[in-house]
Amino acid sequence: MSDPVSDAAYNVTAEELRQFIERYESLEAEKKDIADQQKEVMAEAKGRGYDTKVMRKVIALRKRQPDEIAEEEAVLEMYKSALGMS
Repeated sequence: MSDPVSDAAYNVTAEELRQFIERYESLEAEKKDIADQQKEVMAEAKGRGYDTKVMRKVIALRKRQPDEIAEEEAVLEMYKSALGMS
């Protein structure tokens, strides 16, 4: 025997779950579109002679704090010096 209150709660939960899944799937599609656009930007930059590998490094650096960058560069220089690379 089914309880009408439990059935109603299940139906609402199932609909809510479906909405979450559909929202997530929509975001996945948007993410793919954005990734495709980013590839197009890099392809255009490469076509104009820019080094996209270096561009990606610059983009990553712009996301970080200046003091973190300075510390990492100091350690890098110390390691290079220890190996006779600078």
